[in-house]
Amino acid sequence: MSQAPQRSALSGLALVRLLARLGEADVAESTQSLADRLSQWLGWTDAIALSSALSGGPPAVAGGARPFGRAEEDECTRVRRALVSSIAGDALFASSRRRGAVPAPRSAATSAAMNAPMNAPMNARPASARASALLDVNPQADYAVFRQRYLALQQSMETAIGTLRSRLRALLATQAPALARLAVVDAVMERALAERERSLLGAVPGLLGGHFERLRKAEQRRVAELEAVEAQAVAAAAQKQADGGAAEGGAVDDASARQAEPMDATAPAPAATAGAATSQPAVATASPSHVALSAPDAWLDVFRKDMQSVLLAELDVRFQPVEGLLAALRAC
Repeated sequence: MSQAPQRSALSGLALVRLLARLGEADVAESTQSLADRLSQWLGWTDAIALSSALSGGPPAVAGGARPFGRAEEDECTRVRRALVSSIAGDALFASSRRRGAVPAPRSAATSAAMNAPMNAPMNARPASARASALLDVNPQADYAVFRQRYLALQQSMETAIGTLRSRLRALLATQAPALARLAVVDAVMERALAERERSLLGAVPGLLGGHFERLRKAEQRRVAELEAVEAQAVAAAAQKQADGGAAEGGAVDDASARQAEPMDATAPAPAATAGAATSQPAVATASPSHVALSAPDAWLDVFRKDMQSVLLAELDVRFQPVEGLLAALRAC
């Protein structure tokens, strides 16, 4: 038996692995070295500036040296926690149950079906309307809202981390010459890679948009299947009720014919309640079996959680230069 090909497992950044999974993409590991990839990202002016920073004489140590202490560590921790809290606590990412989500706009047919009496026969409602009454799929859910929020959080990360990075570089410049050189190299790399970084991370909302659409279409297919099951159940119930009515009508005709025949005085009289019992057609009270339904916005909750995970993974990537500068300061 042939087996379906499996995607190769990615190593490295959690952000890359997460985006590959959500995008359902089979991403191969890069065979290029870091130096080869950097050579494609740096322009010639950036390469000259980087070469000068690495091979030139050590920069002069700035005056006003002060030792590295808890203040910088605490500030880095505070900034990171604030960014994590802004992502984790954003109201847009709250689950539907916590948000008290407003139901999606309904069509007139669906509204009429939902306003019908609860004891109305099941076949009195259109199958599609009854299914929609049980499960609202929000066709108006717009990814633009999520995209705008993602871009806003990206901007917050870029601004806060950029300010923190500059502060650490200023402290490095007051330490030993080797650390002052590191501060210059980091400043050159930040300028050189800023455009490339914005381009790559700016593509993340588009990748999430594809994930959003795949989840929504999968939910629409699921609801369509539920509506088909409901329609079949309604048709079966209606047919059963019609067959039962025809059988009861035949029994009433037979009873009427027997009553029209001459009766033997010695024959027992038919029970008075028998005709009454057969003269009323049975009312079908059984309803089609209900299909177990999930929460209307379950697919949106999945997307919200995935988007949060991507933002937190992106924060880890953006914070790596800060972690590197902190490690250098701790070692001095």
